[in-house]
Amino acid sequence: MGIRVFKLAKELGFSSKELIDKLKKLKVKVKGHMSSVDDETTEILRHELKDMSEKKKEKKEKEKKKDVRFVEAIFPLSVKDLAIKLQTKTNELISHLIKKNIFANINQSLEKDVCQQIAADYKVELQEKLSDEEELIQLHKESSDKGKSVSRAPVVTLMGHVDHGKTLLLDAIRKSNVVDGEAGGITQHIGAYEVIHNKHKICFLDTPGHEAFTAMRSRGAHVTDIVILVVAADDGIMPQTIEAIDHAKAAKVPIIVAINKVDKPNINIDKVKTQLQEMDLTPEDWGGEIITVNVSAKTGEGVDALLEMVLLQSEMMELKAYPDKFASGTVIEARLTKGSGIMATVLVADGTLRLQDIIITGLHYARIKAMINDHGGRLKEAGPSTPVELLGLSGIPEAGDVFYAVDDERKAKAIVEKRRHHKREKDLLPKGRIITLEDLSKEIQKGKIKILNLIVKTDVQGSLEALCASLDKIQSSEVELNIVHKGVGNVNESDVMLAIVTQSIIIGFGIGKEQKTSEIARDKSVEIKLYSVIYEAISDIRTAMEGLLEPHIKRTLVGRAEVRQVFKVSKVGTIAGCMVSKGAVKRGMEAKVVRDDEIIFTGTIDSLKRFKEDVKEVKEGFECGIGFRSFNNIKNGDFIEVYSIEKIKKTL
Repeated sequence: MGIRVFKLAKELGFSSKELIDKLKKLKVKVKGHMSSVDDETTEILRHELKDMSEKKKEKKEKEKKKDVRFVEAIFPLSVKDLAIKLQTKTNELISHLIKKNIFANINQSLEKDVCQQIAADYKVELQEKLSDEEELIQLHKESSDKGKSVSRAPVVTLMGHVDHGKTLLLDAIRKSNVVDGEAGGITQHIGAYEVIHNKHKICFLDTPGHEAFTAMRSRGAHVTDIVILVVAADDGIMPQTIEAIDHAKAAKVPIIVAINKVDKPNINIDKVKTQLQEMDLTPEDWGGEIITVNVSAKTGEGVDALLEMVLLQSEMMELKAYPDKFASGTVIEARLTKGSGIMATVLVADGTLRLQDIIITGLHYARIKAMINDHGGRLKEAGPSTPVELLGLSGIPEAGDVFYAVDDERKAKAIVEKRRHHKREKDLLPKGRIITLEDLSKEIQKGKIKILNLIVKTDVQGSLEALCASLDKIQSSEVELNIVHKGVGNVNESDVMLAIVTQSIIIGFGIGKEQKTSEIARDKSVEIKLYSVIYEAISDIRTAMEGLLEPHIKRTLVGRAEVRQVFKVSKVGTIAGCMVSKGAVKRGMEAKVVRDDEIIFTGTIDSLKRFKEDVKEVKEGFECGIGFRSFNNIKNGDFIEVYSIEKIKKTL
């Protein structure tokens, strides 16, 4: 049977005409691009023309590289800096940007893809150069490959409802398992503590609540390895317990449940386990994966068993660190004191932190003057999973700020100055929002959002169940509706913090906002939508989800033209002289250029002329000139097919 000429030509990277000429030289008879070439001739051609094709490509690439200038850049770039890189005047660049429908002033920053796209027009290839800060982060990542890894201690956070015994349980853990040789030391409140159990170290974070835990996550800090959820055996799961569960799930952190107050009479542990199962936390002894331990913070019962489970969970997680590298970690809390100045509690995540090390954290840097542990002892160094209090910072960092140790004070100062400059620029910009219902359809088109995350709050449990049940009925195979957290009561700071981390919209029915919540939501760019009618809430969510659906694209052929002659016009490009053979050709419509039954270009008709006049439409039987922006490879005998495009909105 052989292979068709046009298919073989496509495979070898030649036009059908070039291949037919070659076949004629080999004295192979062919009538046109639909003719077949036998297998023997095909193999000969493959060997001969493949080499020619590769040489042709190499030559083109070399010629292309000769014309292109390579320039290094750190993105994003301001319009002014881009103009310098492109060696052009700023006003000329702004005019060029306007032609591309990009409206920016001289100081406005442009993202990497935009800069590279514009640079290509100036025959410049912008190659990304890492900033000092990015080089620092890269250095910390790469140094992991050089050193030797060791097992590190787990970092644990206690969470749960108020008065369920979190603080008492932490005290019981610390009293029964203090670090060797420090039993007589005076306990320092530094927000994190070390305990030793069966010769294994565990680090406990003493955060004031799940809001602080999530606030740290919202700043990019992933501090906790394991969450201990404290549930009182007499009360069971309460509203704040549900909030804590949702915050832990959002962090994708393993949960161990400590059922506290088992020393009390008339308790029902099975009831607590049933409630846990309803929250998708099925206990291990009920066939699930959640470890539950019965404890009493008052008597100390079950504390050792709880710590055993923590160590078992951490062993399964295979937590590793590299003590020989530069230190990095997270700020747990920071404060200004009268006697010692600024003091910051940090948790070393990786590497080893030493006295006199230079660290960068947030908008500040420092040379470490002193390191103090949770028993007031002075340390010369702190390894992975070690909490310490530092002295020497120039300012107060925020909880959740990541810190890095560096070996060059000048570099540290330069990075901090750049961060402060970016913050000043950001503060001058109008406040944006993470996501609003109105913006969702735009975001899905950019491929950024495929799930609509919601936090739902109502006045009473009945309203909550009714609203969530109605939302669950909104089904779509393309867009997923995910209720991250639901609860009864006013919108609070905890809801806002969870919304930041999960990129959620908060919707409320029959409720208000707690004091300062609106201010925090505005500052953190979170949208809160409150309703007094359930139907309106459901309608808004349905509309938002329909906006997320990709519309059906319907293309209808409206005209076809044959290219009869090709003209080169200065400052315009190539114009195809055509005869409209079917329907009509319209300016601004999508068109396909077809050559030898193959589509070689798809784009929009940029110019349409009758003789020398610009026209909007040319009908069947008339001649016209057709031009495309950025496409000049058009030849006699090509066909131009014109389509109308209709976007049909999908509904749920």
